[in-house]
Amino acid sequence: MKNWRKISLAATAAALLALTTACGQEQGEQSLGGSPAGAANPAAAPGEGGYGDAYGGGAAAGGSKAAGQLGVQEDDKLGKVLTDAEGFTLYRFDKDSASPPKATCEGECAKAWPVVTPAGAKAPAGVDQSLLGEVTRSDGTKQLTVDGWPMYRYAKDTAPGDVNGHGVGGTWFAAAPDGKKAAAGGEEDAGEEEAGGKDSGQESGGDLPGLSVRKDPELGEIVVDSRGMTVYRFKKDSAWPMKTACTGACLEKWPVVAPVDKNDTEGILKKGFVTFARPDGIKQQTIDCWPLYTFAGDENPGDTNGQGVGGTWYAVSPSGKLVGAPK
Repeated sequence: MKNWRKISLAATAAALLALTTACGQEQGEQSLGGSPAGAANPAAAPGEGGYGDAYGGGAAAGGSKAAGQLGVQEDDKLGKVLTDAEGFTLYRFDKDSASPPKATCEGECAKAWPVVTPAGAKAPAGVDQSLLGEVTRSDGTKQLTVDGWPMYRYAKDTAPGDVNGHGVGGTWFAAAPDGKKAAAGGEEDAGEEEAGGKDSGQESGGDLPGLSVRKDPELGEIVVDSRGMTVYRFKKDSAWPMKTACTGACLEKWPVVAPVDKNDTEGILKKGFVTFARPDGIKQQTIDCWPLYTFAGDENPGDTNGQGVGGTWYAVSPSGKLVGAPK
């Protein structure tokens, strides 16, 4: 009997060893690595490393907010931004949908991103009132929509005019008056239309695959997302076990690359192309098991302003390697 138990334990250990070396294989979604370096327990209360931080929270928020008379403010970087009657920025969430309208931010997410109700909603001057509507949430309450997109506020916006929620997690964006994502010039939907500016040699927006390769004149071949924005890696992360050291406020500057279908790529390594289920609840794309990010400081396709930041952030080669990092 003792010998049988020894054999059984040995077999179990071998199976675990095989699992720990399998990250480079194609496995789909992975939930690996435990708590990130320096991060709090992901099961902690909102705002203490739990789902509050996962959604960019960290500050307790009140309940839903009435829309009232909507307004428009001019932001130096984002152009025209939609606000509620109190002057607070309104946001939209990429995981929601506009056609048909559907709101997916619930529970802890809605504490970080308070729902804006359609109560008293009136379009600002110059905006068609017909763009305003409402959607019934899963709990039966109503939420304001603009051109079909559900509207939210952000718990970390503490004063009218704040736009601290723009770009959080790579999925939250300030809303333009017409419901599109706010962008300089106010006429284009950021990430959906060509942003212009620095010529990357490629068109941005829906013409690009989810991830592809761009020839940068200084860095050579680097990975870009569907908007043509440079993709980065963080040296403090690890590939196996898969861990992230970029959490909380770090994600405001370095939004994660959302999961990409393997067939929606061009020119990149498919080995280790898996989804990382981060301890903070966010799903993140990897190449060769390395978590991927973009940089909030890159405003236009072709920008590489994140290259070398802090000696820890670098563009990514098609094989997932760091580009230009010191040996």
